[in-house]
Amino acid sequence: MNEHLLRAALDAAGRGWHVFPLRPGTKRPALHGEAKCPRTGPCAGGHRKWEQRATTDPARIRTAWTRAPFNIGVACGPSGLVVVDLDTPKDKGNADAPDGATTFGALCERAGHTVPATYRVRTASGGTHLYFTAPAGARLANTAGSIAALVDTRAHGGYVVAAGSTIPSGKYEPLSAPVAIPLPSWLHTILQPAPARPAGPLKLPAVDGSRAARAALDAECAVVAAAPEGLRNTSLNRSAFKVGRFVAWGEIPRHVVEEAFQAVGEARGLTAAECRATIRSALEASLRTARPREAA
Repeated sequence: MNEHLLRAALDAAGRGWHVFPLRPGTKRPALHGEAKCPRTGPCAGGHRKWEQRATTDPARIRTAWTRAPFNIGVACGPSGLVVVDLDTPKDKGNADAPDGATTFGALCERAGHTVPATYRVRTASGGTHLYFTAPAGARLANTAGSIAALVDTRAHGGYVVAAGSTIPSGKYEPLSAPVAIPLPSWLHTILQPAPARPAGPLKLPAVDGSRAARAALDAECAVVAAAPEGLRNTSLNRSAFKVGRFVAWGEIPRHVVEEAFQAVGEARGLTAAECRATIRSALEASLRTARPREAA
């Protein structure tokens, strides 16, 4: 096992990816925490965390992985990587729940692109990690479900478990495409942080339509405005879908609904492109499935 993991760690380092040891059989860093830092060796100048201690040095890697069967962590920031994590639903009993691969595929389709063919790893849970090289000079942060349901990303400040590692639920195995391709520009646009907006009350555009439609739109915009960071995109999708039935019934113009949700989505920190794609998808789905007004 040590030899197998050592080869996997050296393979990752040979790709230019900075690796560090994870505790055997887990996804947790094997390095000491700040409270137990001896302030010697690599930490002589102050405590160095896993991202700072990750390395591509074969000698250091051999020294570490000959001591124990450590799993392998890849520090995305130092490695110049952006990794898209396509997760599986936590409720295994719900067979109808879409997984991260499905929602990411839908996101790609809405953006007018196919799912990128790049280096990928099957995770122990049955999900997939898609590896991309980060654009020069970019400093992207980690995300959790903000671009699509069950789709997270890891970049600066984040790490992923590398192929070759094993945890009790399964193995991390390379799937296809030996090379990580550059992050597609359209995906980079979605992942860029929204520009800071002046503080102040949110102002939605004036709307036309029935009293019930206006009340529903106001209420759902308030839901999106109050959504926690990891659920902003999901809340936007759900709320736009709910209001879509009023558009189907002809009680409020579609462009009014789109403008209102676009405003609140961007105010919550989502990118303009992300908002447009989510709102469009939700309204199209709502228009296709809305029951007649008298049956509602």
